[in-house]
Amino acid sequence: MAKPKTIPDNTLTGKLARLGLRTDADFIVHLPLRYEDETRVTHITDAPLGSPAQFQVRVLDCEVVFRPRRQLIARVADESGAMTLRFLNFYPSQQKMLQVGTLLRIFGEVHDGYLGEEIIHPRFQVCDETPVLPDCLTPVYPTTAGLGQGTLRRLISRALERCEGTAAMTDTLSPACLKSLNLPEFATAIRLLHTPPPTVRLADLESRKHPAWRRVQFDELLAQQLSLRRAYFARRTRVAPKLAANGKLTSALLASLPFSLTAAQVRTWGEIAADLIQPHPMQRLLQGDVGSGKTIVAALAMLQAVEAGYQAALMAPTEILAEQHYRKLRLWLEPLGLKVAWLTGSLKAKEKRTVISSVGAGDTVLVVGTHALIESNVGFARLGLAIVDEQHRFGVRQRLALKDKGQFAHQLTMSATPIPRTLAMSLYADLDVSVLDELPPGRTPIVTKLVAETRRDDVVERVRAACVAGGQAYWVCPLIEESETLQLKTAEETHAMLVAAMPDVQIGLVHGRLKNEEKAAVMSAFVDQKIRLLVATTVIEVGVDVPNASLMVIEHAERFGLAQLHQLRGRVGRGAAHSTCILLYAQPLGQLARARLKVIYENNDGFEIANQDLRLRGPGEFIGARQSGLPLMRYADLEDVEMVASARNMAEEMLEQNPAQVDAHLARWLGGREDLLKA
Repeated sequence: MAKPKTIPDNTLTGKLARLGLRTDADFIVHLPLRYEDETRVTHITDAPLGSPAQFQVRVLDCEVVFRPRRQLIARVADESGAMTLRFLNFYPSQQKMLQVGTLLRIFGEVHDGYLGEEIIHPRFQVCDETPVLPDCLTPVYPTTAGLGQGTLRRLISRALERCEGTAAMTDTLSPACLKSLNLPEFATAIRLLHTPPPTVRLADLESRKHPAWRRVQFDELLAQQLSLRRAYFARRTRVAPKLAANGKLTSALLASLPFSLTAAQVRTWGEIAADLIQPHPMQRLLQGDVGSGKTIVAALAMLQAVEAGYQAALMAPTEILAEQHYRKLRLWLEPLGLKVAWLTGSLKAKEKRTVISSVGAGDTVLVVGTHALIESNVGFARLGLAIVDEQHRFGVRQRLALKDKGQFAHQLTMSATPIPRTLAMSLYADLDVSVLDELPPGRTPIVTKLVAETRRDDVVERVRAACVAGGQAYWVCPLIEESETLQLKTAEETHAMLVAAMPDVQIGLVHGRLKNEEKAAVMSAFVDQKIRLLVATTVIEVGVDVPNASLMVIEHAERFGLAQLHQLRGRVGRGAAHSTCILLYAQPLGQLARARLKVIYENNDGFEIANQDLRLRGPGEFIGARQSGLPLMRYADLEDVEMVASARNMAEEMLEQNPAQVDAHLARWLGGREDLLKA
């Protein structure tokens, strides 16, 4: 089979492909970032400082000067006054165009300079005495290196002309839908956004509040919902094993637990149990705040699979987290006569072969592990349930790989990083979502304190006193090795400093570069209270459960994200003792860092923290790396609850009543990218 022809990246076609522009349909939905008003000429005396404007001027003089550096300075004027044009980088051709007496049309932002009003690097062209002004605002498009605005504008303009009256401009929404949502027709909105008349308020366009932008935003959200909901319904046509169970093992487990399930745990377990007896694959997300008790819900689901005669596997992103699950599941399930297997990359080859053989033969029905579970040599005899914890830490392919080890196995993904409701509706429209919105009784509230780095000695003394009195503590650092650029305290330096300051305290060090067996030995000593103070990087962010540890210090807290701070803080407050988290910060604090620390100081609720995080960072950064497999919205606002809900409702209606329009809508907005949404 011949390989597909690759397009050289430096050709025009290659540059356009970088922007996803291949067909006319792609060009017409490649919309402007902003606009420039070249429909009028402003007098120099009326120039708005700090805002772009267009002027028609004549060159008075032009020269190259060498102080403080080589630059081209031109003095220009109109009938109202004069200004300076300054070029720090220039070509001989530009200097030639700026001959004395030449009439220019210039566009740029006016500032106060050493010689009075000036524009640095204006856009300019030689013009006639009475040049024709454009009749619409000038769009400025997203582009790539080597592809100028002029070329992009011409290509988009030609694509619009060719698309007039064709299917590319046909509306995919019914007139009734447009009326109910108060949205303009697609063709009207697209024409206006590419060529807005000067009567349209620039502020409405740039804030994206104009009805034409609202139409585009709705269309994009609708495409996302259509794709995800279609994947959701398609999955329900596939066959999966019905994990019907007699309830003996689950009843025995519940009877043996030293605690009762919370109402939220009972509710979410009921939702999962009902899914597992369906003849189609479950695809459910279990969301819960730090310490809300997701592992026991996962254990009940795994037992239902075993009772039905199938295997269950739980995969976690780090060995520390996987081991925590393994310890808990062994504690709960081995007294019921069930062996839990352990599979990670750090196992010796012989041990690994034994586990893989037992799982492949079906002799082992429960297995916990890391990425080792999805290696090609690992097979399952009858995998009925695949559980992925901290799912956002795995890539799309990794998450699917575990489920694919069993033909149409049920999948449960878990996350202790709460997702705001609007993002959950949007990002997880192809999943059923369960929420653990209640903490088990006995979890003591964590007191959060903000402490400036100048008071480090006081913090060290407080930690020493707590450890000497029989308590345990964490000291979290962001880096392992020295970084001159960030100038952060490192785990190794901090460990050495604390050992010197606390000779009477047993202090351990754990970070990502330790060998797995070394890491396990340190963690085991901390769990057994042989180590009183654990200096660590963020490897302890999830999964570490030491009830006796009631004090945490987070070094350079201003450098951490909100979700990470909340996860780290959740490592304490797991026992009966009053727990404290001290956020050590360096000054001066930036505006965003100050806002983050204020949020974490004032809130213990992970869902509220997630909402605040979304407001501070916006949906793109909140989602983070595109491990989600989701192309981020180019135009839509994921915080617009009403619009997301409307798009979801419209998607259900279109899928049921008009599948042809669904295809047309998805082709327009997603092109070949729809498969990214289905993971």
